[in-house]
Amino acid sequence: MKFTRRNLIKTAAGIAAGASLPKSLLAQASLNMTTIPSSGQQVPHIGMGCRNYRGSLNSEEMPVFRETFAAFHGGGGKVIDTSPNYGNSEEIIGRIMRDQSIRNDLWVATKVDRQDRASGIERMENSFELLGGDSFELMQVHNLRGTEIQLETMKAWKEQGRFRYIGITTSNARQYEEMGEIMNAHELDFIQVDYSMGNRNANDRLLPLAQDRGIAVLVNLPFGRGRLFNAVGDRALPDWAADIDATSWAQVFLKYVMSHPTGAIPIPGTTKPHHAVDNLNAARGRLPDAALRAEMERFIDPLL
Repeated sequence: MKFTRRNLIKTAAGIAAGASLPKSLLAQASLNMTTIPSSGQQVPHIGMGCRNYRGSLNSEEMPVFRETFAAFHGGGGKVIDTSPNYGNSEEIIGRIMRDQSIRNDLWVATKVDRQDRASGIERMENSFELLGGDSFELMQVHNLRGTEIQLETMKAWKEQGRFRYIGITTSNARQYEEMGEIMNAHELDFIQVDYSMGNRNANDRLLPLAQDRGIAVLVNLPFGRGRLFNAVGDRALPDWAADIDATSWAQVFLKYVMSHPTGAIPIPGTTKPHHAVDNLNAARGRLPDAALRAEMERFIDPLL
């Protein structure tokens, strides 16, 4: 049987209570923060990936998307990550932010993925039009496509104040060597990589390099494309989960990522309000120390 996050949440009493928690009660426990090394700015230690925000603006999914953003923002969430590669995600997110008047409350990251300069500029200008605002917190070269050319434009626009931060992304281990070379060659504020409790390859070189060079880290795929949920199945949370104030498997997986020495920010794809609440709660309470991180790895490895 394949265990989905939906099934696991249904069996977790803590999350059943959390999903119906009123905003006033959620606000009593502030989100933990992490620091961006290049600026010292603090941001919430959890974000939201928006890959699956796509489709018609009049679709039946739109009310759920709106509720998810409202739950995320209402619970203190700020960091959102999207891309023009994700269908019409930027259009949908831009509409939601305008309708809810929350654009200026959010920390918006998007991407560019073109090989030539003119196409890259056109792509980024379109992102401004769709997402709104005079600047983005973060612009990233998506999957290292056209990196050298796009970074030239991005650095210039950063000087002009259009971007506060610039970075590069990948979710493919085959690009790790190239990413390391780019990190050494350029002054970057962020990298975005795939990293999870069950996929720790980025920690072989990229994450230590980010720490050494003062580069902040966004983490895509913190649930390993759902593989971690399937690995734990219907198991009860281990006793050590209470030591890090985790009441769901999602929180266990997210807290593992957050506890990396880089202060990594997981950005799980989130399109349901109860998932947004669950994820936000991972950024509250304690995180595992080095000893518990090792125990978590020993726990998960035989299950994968």
